[in-house]
Amino acid sequence: MSSEEDIRARYVEIKPYLNERTRRLFVANEARAYGWGGRTVAARATGMARSTIGRGINELKAGAEVPDPFQQSGRVRRPGSGRKSAETRQPGLRAALDRLVADAVRGDPEAPLRWVSRSQRNIVEALSEEEFDASQKLVGRLLKKLGYSCQANQKTREGANHPDRDAQFHNINATVTSATDRGEPAISVDTKKKELVGDFKNAGRELRPKGDPEPVRVHDFQIPELGKVAPYGVYDVAANEGWVNLGTDADTAMFAVESIRRWWQRLGQERYPNTEHLVITADCGGSNGPRVRLWKYELQQFADETGLAITVTHLPPGTSKWNKIEHKLFAQISQNWRGKPLVSHEVIVQLINATTTRTGLEVSCTIDANTYPKGIKVSDRTMKQLNIAPHDFHGEWNYTIRPRANEATACSG
Repeated sequence: MSSEEDIRARYVEIKPYLNERTRRLFVANEARAYGWGGRTVAARATGMARSTIGRGINELKAGAEVPDPFQQSGRVRRPGSGRKSAETRQPGLRAALDRLVADAVRGDPEAPLRWVSRSQRNIVEALSEEEFDASQKLVGRLLKKLGYSCQANQKTREGANHPDRDAQFHNINATVTSATDRGEPAISVDTKKKELVGDFKNAGRELRPKGDPEPVRVHDFQIPELGKVAPYGVYDVAANEGWVNLGTDADTAMFAVESIRRWWQRLGQERYPNTEHLVITADCGGSNGPRVRLWKYELQQFADETGLAITVTHLPPGTSKWNKIEHKLFAQISQNWRGKPLVSHEVIVQLINATTTRTGLEVSCTIDANTYPKGIKVSDRTMKQLNIAPHDFHGEWNYTIRPRANEATACSG
């Protein structure tokens, strides 16, 4: 008599060559050969259900014709046998599912899934309210057939395009090119994303011994004594040189202009000793936006101090990623400190100072520990005292601030 192990060994050997029916008949034959208790032994050896083995024994007793096991085509089951599909048992299931998800995607405010996560669990609940019986696994299969998959948001929209967007880009390019051709400074400015200081996870990977990642905090809760830093950058277009003023307080217009002032005092005036003009390109929002009165007021103070005529050209709304400083300076800094926790102010300064590129980029960075109060208001009367001249083309985006004669005389005296 064959043992259970013998039956299992023979079944494993022959199984790859059999189809569903011939497997059933093979196991049924083994069960009959075993004798009393054969169904139980064969079921344990092969994992086949006792009822299936019993059906095979009945087929053998009836002498049903057995098809060629090596024949790839041909019917294995009786016509109409097998469990009906969920779509056959529930007409309209796929259409209901497609409508539920499509309405949510299109934004129909009355759609059941418009204001909730379109998870498979929520879809199952929405279908059950329409008296459909569907499991999460079935919903997943049907969604795949309908062409749906889980996808993240993709940043492609920049907001409404201003009709003069391209014209403003041409204006910026002409202004910067004209300044650099004359040997005058042209800088791109902006504030980089604020960063938490401490042993926090920093995006990216860095080489370390295998299996020894640098441990960092699980939660990104600000450490009170370290806080955050606001790196304000100044990128000298002609010199391919970056300056970062690492602020430890609020990112205000006063901080933005102080950053430009520090760049001028430490780098700019030495590189451009005889210039009387400075061109600044900036975003259309944030601490250096064209609607920020304090930004223009502080630039006026800077112009009075230095005697420089300052021309500012703002990028059109929604186009901040085209600001040169973003990809010429900030992207390189992020690449240099990837995977490195920013554990202290000193570490951040060193990482920024060490940023270079093959095209010759050099970066300098210092800490700015000054405080910059929020909520400073600039009155209409003060604004009228500014020596600011809007340009003919979009004066709200393009303007020049010149030193005031009495202020310049007072400073020189």
